Amino acid sequence: MSSVLIRNARLVNEGREFDGDLLVDHGRIVKIASSIEGENAAMEIDAKGQWLLPGMIDDQVHFRDPGAPDKGSFYTESRAAVAGGITSFMDMPNTRPATLTLAALADKKRRAAISSVANYGFHFGVSNDNLDTVAALDPCSVAGVKVFMGASTGNMLVDDPRILERLFAEVPTLLLAHCEHTPSIKANESNLRGLFGDAVPAGAHPLIRNAEACFRSSSMAVDLAKRHGTRLHVLHLTTARELALFEDKPLAEKRITAEVCLHHLLFDDRDYLRLGNLIKCNPAIKTQADRDALRQALLCNRLDVIGSDHAPHTWAEKQLPYHQAPSGLPLVQHALPALMELVADELLPLTTLVEKTSHRVADLFAIPDRGYLREGYWADLVLIQPEPDGKAVAQQPIIAQCGWTPFAERRFRHSVSTTLVSGQIAWHTDRLYDGCQGFPLRFMR
Repeated sequence: MSSVLIRNARLVNEGREFDGDLLVDHGRIVKIASSIEGENAAMEIDAKGQWLLPGMIDDQVHFRDPGAPDKGSFYTESRAAVAGGITSFMDMPNTRPATLTLAALADKKRRAAISSVANYGFHFGVSNDNLDTVAALDPCSVAGVKVFMGASTGNMLVDDPRILERLFAEVPTLLLAHCEHTPSIKANESNLRGLFGDAVPAGAHPLIRNAEACFRSSSMAVDLAKRHGTRLHVLHLTTARELALFEDKPLAEKRITAEVCLHHLLFDDRDYLRLGNLIKCNPAIKTQADRDALRQALLCNRLDVIGSDHAPHTWAEKQLPYHQAPSGLPLVQHALPALMELVADELLPLTTLVEKTSHRVADLFAIPDRGYLREGYWADLVLIQPEPDGKAVAQQPIIAQCGWTPFAERRFRHSVSTTLVSGQIAWHTDRLYDGCQGFPLRFMR
């Protein structure tokens, strides 16, 4: 690992913006000062006019490895991630095979160690028949335990009340929940089929997977967590109504936390007319009022972190009729530039964005020495530069395996100029550095 000196940056960290230099050596931040002189770094970057942030830690991705190489792998998707300012990711268990055994978990760690340019961690899955394995997990071996309290792939839907009670009582670490009420979804789907037959439009997706289906499931999860004292993290909130389930207070005082994802902050149901199945995802993108409520909740402590829920599918699959097209969209390559639109529109302070994409994620998942600009911490860093004329997404190559993005029609007012992962250059001036090797994340619980 060679040394890197970043000069003349605008550092954003722990609620402050300030001008200064930052020196990296042996993978760590060794000095932060207004000016650093007398250092012969192997590489110097003049960051004048740019913001220096701690890299985004994405708590929810689906990199499709193993099982779907046509959609993604640790090799392809980690490269897309560092281009988007993500330096660490936590991958979800619904792969093929699903991460329901210690052997499957070990295999994913092995695969990422070989090919990921970003730092990596893994969530363990829950099914109706692996609760003994879940209860015996070493809390430091996984990022969290993921339960689908709504439809999922394979046998990962858990909706038996007795199994849920035991899970919430015995899970030894952070429990992450995807909350949608499957019977409500099926009833809504039946009603829409009655109206449209097989020609249900993509715009019906938020009517099928509606606010009531989300609230019924998330409120049940919160109730279970309160009764059992579970450390619960509810994923990808999409509705204004659900926000009332979560408290506006500091993270250290919470047992129940919530995530919002960038597509639910940047799209709303008017976008189905243009994008159709390209923005079909679970839970669904909902109304403008819901989107605005989520944005507003980021300004307080009711929403704790922002993730991507990157879930790529092939272009051909997304062109299928609504009922056949899979849910999920690729997002990591444009994560920070897309979120910076909220900053540019003065809807979100940059310090708050850094808090929700870096600081709080590291704290929530007990990741040591990452997520902050601090001397002695790993140098997971991102330089963000303004693009005065806007940078057209359509003119940039797509790095993700699927080869498309829902942002193709947009111009972003900021771009990622440089990404360092554990002190290594991973992305610089629109170029990937394949020599970078991501490290396994540690979870100190």
